[in-house]
Amino acid sequence: MADTEPTATPPPLRDKHLFITGGAGFIANALIRRLIEHNRITVYDNFSRDTLTGSGLRDHPNLTVIEGDVLDADHVEASMREPDIVVHAAAIAGIDTVIRDPVRTWEVNVIGTANVLRAARKAGVRDRFLDFSTSEVYGPMAYQSTEESPAVAGSAGEARWVYAVGKLAGEHLVKAYHQQYGLPTVTVRPFNVYGPGQTGEGALQVFIKRALRNEDIFIYGDGAQIRAWCYVDDFVDCLMRCLTSPKAVGQSYNIGNARAVITVLGLAQTVCRVLDSKSRIVFKPPLSADIALRIPSVRKAEEDLGFKAQVDLEEGIRRTAEYFRAQMG
Repeated sequence: MADTEPTATPPPLRDKHLFITGGAGFIANALIRRLIEHNRITVYDNFSRDTLTGSGLRDHPNLTVIEGDVLDADHVEASMREPDIVVHAAAIAGIDTVIRDPVRTWEVNVIGTANVLRAARKAGVRDRFLDFSTSEVYGPMAYQSTEESPAVAGSAGEARWVYAVGKLAGEHLVKAYHQQYGLPTVTVRPFNVYGPGQTGEGALQVFIKRALRNEDIFIYGDGAQIRAWCYVDDFVDCLMRCLTSPKAVGQSYNIGNARAVITVLGLAQTVCRVLDSKSRIVFKPPLSADIALRIPSVRKAEEDLGFKAQVDLEEGIRRTAEYFRAQMG
């Protein structure tokens, strides 16, 4: 079910070699599935999170898997052999992980990005360098934030902002490589992407899994936090446009669904209603500084790239639940 008329299909990508850091992750796997039949793909990942192994893609003849860490600059450079496109999706993510290991979070998101950029320049990447940033660069109150809105560093010492500040530093470096060396970069800022195959700590997939088992659903804080939720297939549609549109080079884009807006409490209630779950909703103290409001402006992606999200929230919940129901047997 779509909540708008479909946008034009993104141009196909064929006969390219893509090098994807963090290629074992959730969003990277959705992109790989879209591209694998007509392109060669090299996945570079330390497999701290692994969607790839269970995806049915790992043994595809067009896929090469290299186990490695983006903090190992020499290994990154040696592994990146004549790619047309580099997709840099490797990062430390998830608030629990960030709080446990803020030093590694910073190092991976900043030093790791520097290592991948340096390797891409040496490899002579000509088509595209696609960098994953985060919507958290807009700080705790982001309402219809545009790509030109001020980025917010957050208070020093608050663990949550280590992730956002590291990503923002990476963005600046990506832009510098474009301006100084002509590397054809594009940066994306994802807004709450969810869908089949998601791993880690994403709220929606956790809610769905617990709802399918009729287990308690935990909300950290009062549940009044507001989010805009983007189904992964819509997100990948926009990534395809970022990889193929000449207008995208040198730009940054918010990618999300500004119409799928709901509070965290409302999200838990919607999951329970759509899945006919008997789960209780239980409130717990917040883990750290929270983001009260996160709704993007996606006008730039629509005007430059012709992108508009299609999948509404309830349909996305159903599709995601079907996947996890099958995984749970």
